[in-house]
Amino acid sequence: MRQFSLAVCVSIMMTATPAAAQDANLHFPVSTFGTPGLIDMPTGKVFSDGTFGLSSNFRQGTQRYNLTFQISPRIFGAFRYSIIDDYGTSRDTLYDRSFDVGYLISEETGLRPSVVVALRDFGGTGVYSSEYVAATKHFMDDRLSVTGGMGWGRLGSYGSFGNPLGMISNAFDTRGAGPSGITEVGRLEADQWFRGDAAFFGGLAYQVNTRLSFKLEYSSDAYETEVANAGFEHKTPINAALTYGFKNGADLSVYALHGSEIGFMASLPINPQKPTYASGIEEAPPALLPRQTAAALSWDEASVQSKTSPLSAALRDQGITLEGITVNGSTATVRVSNGRYPAEAQALGRTARVLANQLPGDVTTFRIENTANGMTTSRTTLRRSDLEALEYDLDGSWRSYARAQFEDAPRTEAKAIVDAYPKFDWRLTPYLDPALFDPDNPVRADFGLQAAGSFTPVRGLVLSGAIRQPLAGNLDESTRASNSVLPHVRSDVVEYAKQSDLQIKHLTAEYFFRPGTNLFGRVTAGYLETMYGGLSTELLWKPVNGPLALGAEVNYAKKRDYDQLFGFQDYDIVTGHASAYYDFGAGYLGQIDVGRYLAGDYGATVSLDREFDNGFRVGAFFTLTDVSFDDFGEGSFDKGIRFTFPTDWLTGAAVQGGYGTTIRPVQRDGGARLDVRNRLYEVVRGSQTNELEDRWGRFWR
Repeated sequence: MRQFSLAVCVSIMMTATPAAAQDANLHFPVSTFGTPGLIDMPTGKVFSDGTFGLSSNFRQGTQRYNLTFQISPRIFGAFRYSIIDDYGTSRDTLYDRSFDVGYLISEETGLRPSVVVALRDFGGTGVYSSEYVAATKHFMDDRLSVTGGMGWGRLGSYGSFGNPLGMISNAFDTRGAGPSGITEVGRLEADQWFRGDAAFFGGLAYQVNTRLSFKLEYSSDAYETEVANAGFEHKTPINAALTYGFKNGADLSVYALHGSEIGFMASLPINPQKPTYASGIEEAPPALLPRQTAAALSWDEASVQSKTSPLSAALRDQGITLEGITVNGSTATVRVSNGRYPAEAQALGRTARVLANQLPGDVTTFRIENTANGMTTSRTTLRRSDLEALEYDLDGSWRSYARAQFEDAPRTEAKAIVDAYPKFDWRLTPYLDPALFDPDNPVRADFGLQAAGSFTPVRGLVLSGAIRQPLAGNLDESTRASNSVLPHVRSDVVEYAKQSDLQIKHLTAEYFFRPGTNLFGRVTAGYLETMYGGLSTELLWKPVNGPLALGAEVNYAKKRDYDQLFGFQDYDIVTGHASAYYDFGAGYLGQIDVGRYLAGDYGATVSLDREFDNGFRVGAFFTLTDVSFDDFGEGSFDKGIRFTFPTDWLTGAAVQGGYGTTIRPVQRDGGARLDVRNRLYEVVRGSQTNELEDRWGRFWR
C-alpha cells in the first residue's frame, strides 16, 4: 500500500498542468488533511475560488488521500480516505472515509486576520472528528504567515482546558460519545460540535524563496488513540516541514511529526477555470466572406434540400449536420445537430458563419434550431449584419449575445433534408471502470474494450447499445458481501463483476419528442443499465429563457442477471420521481428529486453542483428516505460527491464528452435510483439561454 501512496505522489507531480502554477499555493499551504493548513494544523485561509485540490501523504502506519474543492469564495469542502494500520484494540487496518467543511468568516485586511471556522470529519466514523476556529495574518510582503486558533475534539486533546463556550451554555461542556457502532457511522453528530475541552494551536509558514517554504506548528492533537493502540510516540507538540514547489504548480513536502515520525506529502491545486489550452487547438472558423448573389453562388432552394449540397458539406466540415432548411424571403430557418463542439454557443457561431458564406446576400436573418437526439431544443435568431459588424470587435462576444434572440421551437419550421435519416454511428474505445475509496481498498478498477453503436431510423428514435470486454482489473476481487436488510438493489454490485465476462452495458430503444411548448418527452425501453432493464418514461418542462425546470419520471425496473447478458432475476419494482431544477447563476445548479427508489423506499435527493464555463463540474448530494439509519446500515444515508472532467478541458481539442465519476463513502440499498441514460434536463439545457450565456465566449471561436 505504501507503493500505491508513492505512486499517487509521483502522479501528482507528473500530471500537474501549467495553469496550476498560477495559484499562490505556497503562500496558502495545504495540510496533511488536504484543507488549507500548515502540517496537521489548519489555518484561517481558504483557496482561491473554484480551486480543486488533490493531495496524498504518508508516514509510518498512516496514509491519507484528499480531495478538496473551494465551493465558493467563502466555503470549502473536502473528502478524505485514510488507511491506518493497527488501529484500535483490534489492531486491524482501518479504511476510513470522512468529510470536512469550512467557512471563511472574514477576509484578511490591513489590520485584521482572515478567520475560518470548520468541521473536520463530520458525519463519518469520528476518527478525526474535530472543530476549529483559526486566524491567519501575513507579514513581510506575504512571505511570512502566522496562524493561531482554538480546536475541539481531536484538536482539543493536547494542552486542553475547559470549553469557553460553556459560559454560553452548560451543553458545551460535554462532548457526545460519537458513533457506537458501524450502523451509526455517517450520522451528523451535532452533539459533538464545538463541545468538550478545547485547546490552542498555532504556527507559521515562511516563504524562503519562490520554490522553498518552511512550516512550524504547535499541535493541539494528542494522537490519543494512536498512542494507546498503534504504537505511536507523542514526544513533542512541535511539528516542522519543508516544502518545495514545482513550476507546474505541485508541492512536495517532508515533515517531522511530534518528534517521532517522518512523513511525505504531495499536493496539486487545479484551477478548473484555467484549462490546459485556454483558446483550444481546433481549426479556426471560416472567415466571413463578402455577400454574394444567388447567381454567383449558383444557389437555389431546391438544391439546398439535399445532404450533398455545398451548404450541407460546409457545415459537415465544421462537425455540424444540416437536418432541415427553409428560406422564406430574407429569412433562412435551419435545423442542425452539433456532433463536435462541447459548447452549443461555438456550434451556433460556426453555423452562422457557414450560412453567411453559403446563402445569397439578400438572406439577412438566420434562425438556427438546435436539436438533441432529434428534438428541437431552442431557436436562436441572428442577423447577418451583426455578424459582419462584430466579427473583429473586441467586445464582439457580449454584443453578439445581446443582439441574438432566443425562443422555444416546439415545432420545427425547417423543411427536412432529403435522406437526412437513417443515421448510423459506431465506435470502439478503451474503458476504465473504477470503484474509488471503498471500505476495503482505495482503488479497484477494470480496464477493457467497449464497442458501442447507435442507429437512428427516423428523427427522435434512437436504437443503441454497448458491450464491454474486461481485459484486466480487480473489481471481482472484493470480498465485501452485502449484509443489507433491504432488497439488494445496489449492495451486491460486486457480483456483476465476479460473474460476468462479456457484458452488455446497455441495449435500448429511446424515443425523444416535443409534446408542447417548453415540454420535452422521453421513453426508453430495454437493458437500461448494468443492473436493471425495463421501461423508463420522462416529461420535462423547461422554458428556454428561465432558470427553473420541472420534471416527472416513472420507471418499471427489473433486476438483471449477474452475468450482464440477457437474463433477469425475479426482483422488479415501479419507481418514479418528481424533480425540480434551478440554475442559480454563476455556475451553481440545484436539484431536488422526490419519489420512490429501487428498494421501495420513499424520500428525496438534494443535489448542488458547480459547473464552470468550460464544462468542468463538481457536485455533492445526499438522500434521505423512510429507511431508518439502522436499517440503512453503514453510512446511515446515501451521500457522495461527483466530478466531470470534459475532454476538451484536458486536450484543447473540440470534442464532446469527458470522464465523470461519483464517490460515495459506501454503496448501500437505501436511496438508490435507476441509472437511466439521457435524462432530459442534461440533454436540453446546453442549448438554452442560461447555458448559452455562460459559454457565449466560444461563439466566435
